[in-house]
Amino acid sequence: MIARTFFLGASLAALTPLPAFAATPADDAHPVLTDSAALSGLGAQAERYPLFAAELARVRKSVDAAMKAGIDVPVPRDPGGGATHEQHKRNYMALYGAGLLYRVTGDRRYVDYARDMLLAYAKLYPGLGPHPAAANEAAGRLFWQSLNDSVWLVYGIQGYDAVRDALTPQDHRTIDEQVFRRMATFLSTGSPKVFDRIHNHATWANAGVGMTGYVLRDQDLVDKALKGLDKSGKAGFLRQLDLLFSPDGYYAEGPYYQRYALQPFVIFAAAIDANEPQRRIFEYRDGVVLKAIRTSIQSTYDGYFFPFNDAMPDKSLKTEELYQAVAIGYAKTHDPALLSIAQWQGRTVLTPKGLEVARDLAAGKAKPFPFASVLLRDGPDGNDGGIAVLRDGAGAKDQVLVAKNTAQGMGHGHFDRLNWILYDNGQAIVTDYGAARFLNIEAKDGGRYLPENESWAKQTVAHNTLVVDEGSQFGADWKSATATPRQLWFNGEGPAKASIAEMAGAYPGVTIRRALVQLSVEGAKSPLVLDLLRVKGGKAARYDLPLHYAGHLIDTGFALKSNLTARPVLGKANGYQHMWVDATGTPGADDGVVTWIEDGRFYSYRVATPGVTMILGESGANDPRFNLRREPFIVQRLDGARDAAFVSLLEPHGRYDASAETTTGSESAVRSFTHRREGDVDVVTIGWRSGASTVVAVSEDTDPAHAHSLVLGEATQSWKGPIGRFDLPKTGPKTGGKSK
Repeated sequence: MIARTFFLGASLAALTPLPAFAATPADDAHPVLTDSAALSGLGAQAERYPLFAAELARVRKSVDAAMKAGIDVPVPRDPGGGATHEQHKRNYMALYGAGLLYRVTGDRRYVDYARDMLLAYAKLYPGLGPHPAAANEAAGRLFWQSLNDSVWLVYGIQGYDAVRDALTPQDHRTIDEQVFRRMATFLSTGSPKVFDRIHNHATWANAGVGMTGYVLRDQDLVDKALKGLDKSGKAGFLRQLDLLFSPDGYYAEGPYYQRYALQPFVIFAAAIDANEPQRRIFEYRDGVVLKAIRTSIQSTYDGYFFPFNDAMPDKSLKTEELYQAVAIGYAKTHDPALLSIAQWQGRTVLTPKGLEVARDLAAGKAKPFPFASVLLRDGPDGNDGGIAVLRDGAGAKDQVLVAKNTAQGMGHGHFDRLNWILYDNGQAIVTDYGAARFLNIEAKDGGRYLPENESWAKQTVAHNTLVVDEGSQFGADWKSATATPRQLWFNGEGPAKASIAEMAGAYPGVTIRRALVQLSVEGAKSPLVLDLLRVKGGKAARYDLPLHYAGHLIDTGFALKSNLTARPVLGKANGYQHMWVDATGTPGADDGVVTWIEDGRFYSYRVATPGVTMILGESGANDPRFNLRREPFIVQRLDGARDAAFVSLLEPHGRYDASAETTTGSESAVRSFTHRREGDVDVVTIGWRSGASTVVAVSEDTDPAHAHSLVLGEATQSWKGPIGRFDLPKTGPKTGGKSK
């Protein structure tokens, strides 16, 4: 676990801040995105601070290799992952790096390289039309989608700004007009539907155009970037800050896209702060940009982002977006917890801000980042549900349960209201598929989203939440998915951490309420997870509750009817067509358990759902091009019910040591698992093999001030709020009674 750029302005105490932006003649070429005085000579200090020295060496090696290879500005031809696509990506990174190196080292070779590359673009760019490999996204000029053109502009304008004052007036006028003004025009007035969207594609466009406006001394471009094309404030960067982030800094499209969108937000904010400090951009909306940096970090396990919505599971804090964000965030706040993140990343950025991070790390100022149980609200006003993060600790292998009770997440959202995932022992245990995509691997549809992203990854059955009549929430139409969950209860402290949320409207006439409780147990290495999902449907329906997990099945407590000679598919549409059925079974009252092993730890999944059929299988059916990962699942199925309660318990236990060839604790510590209803209270009893028991009571009344009580044998137990937990000794009476 993590131990607990952009080169703008003078971030060291001794540096002089930049003046406020003001329109100046076009041939006034002094940098406005970088403080040349602050950057000058930083190379001489690099060896004193290992993290900065390493970044200087890395950038120099990369740019020197690009210079040795020579200028290559090809006519665009390929989609993501293709040769021309990758070359233009390498070019903007080399241009950006050359600008940094010139400012840090003063070496004129980097100016010449940047100039020659940009003059080559000045010849190419004016003649480009829509990209020939454009698909369903808005076409770019250099790339198959305009988003990538915006990213090119964000990086390119920074590199250009760093060398612009070293060019002749004729060169920078050519580059100004034929490259950057043309790009900014194409991405703004030439792409109004993208530029004025409330979406991460627009964020990148706004940032690139606004920063270009500062460099070209064009206030009109800056104002359009900040307030939208008509400058009314109904679109643009400021409106995106209003609508895309919650008051907690949670980003509408989920943690993965928060990572991606964070870079243009923090970089453009830093540009605004350097050029128009009177806007106090880092204080806007109660400091939402800085909150977003911390929230991004909180939305990780061992540094990897929770893979909700269209996410790739291998994305971590070791990414360019977060190197920049940590450096900029630290320069503004001097929060020593951010230093521990930089230490875990092992990288910083080649800017005064990056030097400050490296300097203070070397001085031993880092403190652990405060990873904690936290509710991250969703929606501009924080009223659209949220992500409930329940942490058993801050260590790399400590358990983290995450309940996804958020809004849709726009077009990148999945139909998975009240979904959950679990990490334990350093591994993903209850999993989310994320996106069906091989990012920038040309052989897989050019690195684009695959057809299975729609037919499987977004569908409700691909997630750990309720499916009604084999359909997906909102009919799998994201534009119709306007209803949001209500987060009814959150408690991140004590031996019964919990989240309770409710969703109405995902299916017509159906209301779903889900309580997830993280139960710490004395002597256990990890907590148990109690899952109580109650559905009110109004008419008879088929209810399926999937659990997607990582591991190898070891045993079941009930008999299986296995499919040995054929492998049937669970259904015909809405994701079911991608699910192979390997076995089914009908558990009795006391044998509803499935056990698997993952990374040397056992996991027993128990159900106390009367009449349920258990379906065991694997994803990947009807996938002729092998686009899907093969991953196991368990489905609890109830047929013909109107209302129902799915009651489940996940217990981590034991250890298998492959090197010593020893197994301990492979048998569950749970002897029995039962559920009953007492008035408006669900009473779940876990009987331990020791003879003791634990009772968890979940009330429908979620008012934290309201008192409840249960008669358990001869004793009356009372509690406030929706959840009560009672540990009864071996000699305790049988439970029974009533609530009031």
